[in-house]
Amino acid sequence: MSTTVADMPCIQGAEGRQARPWIRLDRNELAGAFGDIGTDLPLLVGMVLASGASGMQVFVVFGTLQILSALIYGIPMPVQPLKAVAALVIAQGIAAPVIFGAGLAIGVIMLILSLTGLLTLLARLVPVAVVRGMQLGLGLKLMQMAVLHYIPAHGAPGLWLAGAGMVLALLFRANRRWPASLLVIGLGLVYGLSTGFHELVELVTASPGPLVSTGFGLGLVSPGEIWLGLLLLALPQIPLSLGNSILATAQLAEDWFPERRITVRRIGLTYALLNLMAAPLHGFPVCHGSGGMAGHYTFGGRTGGSVLFYGLLFIALGGLAGDRSGVLLLLFPLPMLGVLLLYEGAALAERCRDLRASPAAMVTAGGVALAALLLPYGFLIGMTVGTLLGRENGKRGRGRGLEGER
Repeated sequence: MSTTVADMPCIQGAEGRQARPWIRLDRNELAGAFGDIGTDLPLLVGMVLASGASGMQVFVVFGTLQILSALIYGIPMPVQPLKAVAALVIAQGIAAPVIFGAGLAIGVIMLILSLTGLLTLLARLVPVAVVRGMQLGLGLKLMQMAVLHYIPAHGAPGLWLAGAGMVLALLFRANRRWPASLLVIGLGLVYGLSTGFHELVELVTASPGPLVSTGFGLGLVSPGEIWLGLLLLALPQIPLSLGNSILATAQLAEDWFPERRITVRRIGLTYALLNLMAAPLHGFPVCHGSGGMAGHYTFGGRTGGSVLFYGLLFIALGGLAGDRSGVLLLLFPLPMLGVLLLYEGAALAERCRDLRASPAAMVTAGGVALAALLLPYGFLIGMTVGTLLGRENGKRGRGRGLEGER
């Protein structure tokens, strides 16, 4: 009978099980703060431009939610834009109020699943090989996005920038004195300032300033907007959230921070409450994510400090750019973001290494990853089929699953 998550030994981080502070503010936590920007910044900018939302408000709310998550968890547990929602908004130009309505709908659904114990039940049913397969599939998706869309974005100069960034990341990946992500970000800033100087000057000298001209609006979302957001955005997002945002994130937290004993119920509750808070503030819906945690951890984050830095960064960017958020991609060019995204994806994909002792588990994980990578609703299909096959073949055993005894 194959090993379940409850039976597996914990995979310890670089510091093992020794006690970590809740919040640490140093250069390595600052470096970890840039581990997920390659995913988040382009998605947020794209959604703002497509939906007509207030860029300043979206960025400030997003940063505030990061800070709350940092204080709640004390580990690199960032929040991210919802990827399925972002893809639909950017492709179809869905209006901002519908996005806020989707955030409320998703928050209510996740709150019900958490309070009724359905998330805990799901965690007990899904085998570890399926969760590792979802992590592998997401890691491959991030790497594919980096290679096909981000790194080639600026043509030959961008390729040179990405190549130099990869060399820096390889040479300094394990260097705690000179964290790799800070060097890559610095290189990208130099490139961005040299190629987009005139646009940045226009941003800085614009009058009146972004904060004055934009304002910070509050408002309730109408029932019609909630219903439309549910149908157009929430329903396609929930399967991905159950797999990556809840189950895979809980497993990664157990791998790297077992002493914190973070449950799927707790992750589901904060997922729900942060979205219920964001919508009236006119912020975009968010989730926790194993990719975000992997990015922060890979580049040095070990406490909530990296997420705290990350939140402050987005608040500052919102104040700087206001509703001209597209200019931020001049400061953080896509080829440089692609390097960070590539390493984030690789860190997530390598979690499958603990299945090497079980060929059957490796095959299951590979099948789930391929479904996630290649099929529409691939995460839902992979999770469902993989779990059913695991139960049928006795691969799950009678362990406690992802949730464990709390």
